[in-house]
Amino acid sequence: MSDAPAAQSPWQTVTITRIQKRTPRVTSFFLQPSRPFVYHAGQHVDVRLTAPDGYQARRSYSIASAPETGETIELAIEKLEDGEVSPFFHEIAAVGDEVELRGPLGGHFVWSDGDGGPLLLVGGGSGVVPLMSMVRHRAMRGSLVAATLVFSARVWDEVIFRDELIDLAERRDGFDLVLTLTREPARRPADHARRVDAAMMVQAMTRLPAPPKLAFVCAFVTAAAEALIDAGVPAALIRTERYGV
Repeated sequence: MSDAPAAQSPWQTVTITRIQKRTPRVTSFFLQPSRPFVYHAGQHVDVRLTAPDGYQARRSYSIASAPETGETIELAIEKLEDGEVSPFFHEIAAVGDEVELRGPLGGHFVWSDGDGGPLLLVGGGSGVVPLMSMVRHRAMRGSLVAATLVFSARVWDEVIFRDELIDLAERRDGFDLVLTLTREPARRPADHARRVDAAMMVQAMTRLPAPPKLAFVCAFVTAAAEALIDAGVPAALIRTERYGV
């Protein structure tokens, strides 16, 4: 991904307006930008923290909210024990605090309802975040584009946005959810209890009314992309993203 968009996007101050626990290790932070912020589903931002001695740390985080939700943007941040930025959010940050943000960034890993489908979305852990933005965008637009999300997590309690995703799937409006747990038995009849593989991708595609027009993969990019190709998805249709953790 080119660094050009980042160089053209200025830093701005954002204020934390709400904090919501998602899983034991993932928390959502809702941020109010100080300037207008328009983005597409799937984009990410850079967050920068500055210590009293002037030391700066920055990390990229995908946007979880849909563009239609208004001015506030949601970042779902996983706590990494050896991280420089995520521990601040999980251990120190409070409503009313300000941080610096730059974006939106990225123009390849994006989708709007006008792009059509069917869509096959594949995410693992916090890699589901940009895919969630797409799923929410689809729902808020009232889109009937067929979309299946294959979401891999270690255990049931680590399925980020779990209840919301299940509720969206139960609308029966063309969005389908496949969960696969790698360290626990499956909880739902159509789910799995293993790592993502080609057979799982083949089965997921049978839930779509036609072969996918686009496939988006975030987290375990190499393994998931290889599984999609082995399942018959042309490489030219697969978009991958490594931001989102």
